[in-house]
Amino acid sequence: MKTGLVMEGGAMKGIFTCGVIDVMMERGLTFDGAIGVSAGAAFGCNLKSNQPGRPLRYNIKYVNDKRYASFQSLFTTGDFYGVDFCYRRIPDELDPWDRKAFRENPMEFYCVATDCETGKAVYHKCKDGGEKDLQWIRASASVPVVSRVVEIGNRKLLDGGISDPIPLRYFEWKGYSKNVVITTKPADYVDRIGWGSVAAVKAALHKYPNVVRATEQSPNHYNRTMEYLRKREEEGAIFTIRPPQDLEIGAVGKNEENLLRVYKIGRETAIRRWNDLVRFLNS
Repeated sequence: MKTGLVMEGGAMKGIFTCGVIDVMMERGLTFDGAIGVSAGAAFGCNLKSNQPGRPLRYNIKYVNDKRYASFQSLFTTGDFYGVDFCYRRIPDELDPWDRKAFRENPMEFYCVATDCETGKAVYHKCKDGGEKDLQWIRASASVPVVSRVVEIGNRKLLDGGISDPIPLRYFEWKGYSKNVVITTKPADYVDRIGWGSVAAVKAALHKYPNVVRATEQSPNHYNRTMEYLRKREEEGAIFTIRPPQDLEIGAVGKNEENLLRVYKIGRETAIRRWNDLVRFLNS
């Protein structure tokens, strides 16, 4: 029976996930596979490289750096999050991502992106933490309007949360029958907003009508996904770790104290639910 970890996105709400997985790493909990969407991929990949604290550390250090995330970057490059700084300078030089540990860890790691041509989810199994894997992680976290379309091979990709915000069904299909799911929204959350201004999405992505349609439908899709999670949880098939209330942090989260607060909630939630989690995995 293969164990899996599924990590939702949510921009800086993903710092909650960092707190949860840091407790897992510190206590030696491992999985056969993990899959992340958007921030869940960008931060969750550190689980495979066994680097607790790394995403929190570089977010606190660089979140107010214009090279990391700024409207200046958006207006000059088309990406709110600076691609070179986030996906080269930080992992290669400033706070190195341990690619050797990533390669040697037998846990499989997947990320999810959305194909702009079809509006459907596509899944990538990361192999070595090299340039191609980083491109897929970048694509998984590329929010419409504030990110350029990411081209990998013949695919044009954007944020995986558009098409598969919590890819539990995919992991079950892959044979992971005992799954832990980390969400970044509380149990009673109902999505009514989706991906912001429909007009802005239509203007930015008019060449890709299928992905525009997917963004329009994303609230209903998200709510159906949450219903499926609740059903599987009631059946005892999954274990869900959620924040106890809305995390009250913006998509960018420039306040260092707020980042630490959300991270602490993640840690406290993981510790509070630890015995139940271990019981679930051992059952």
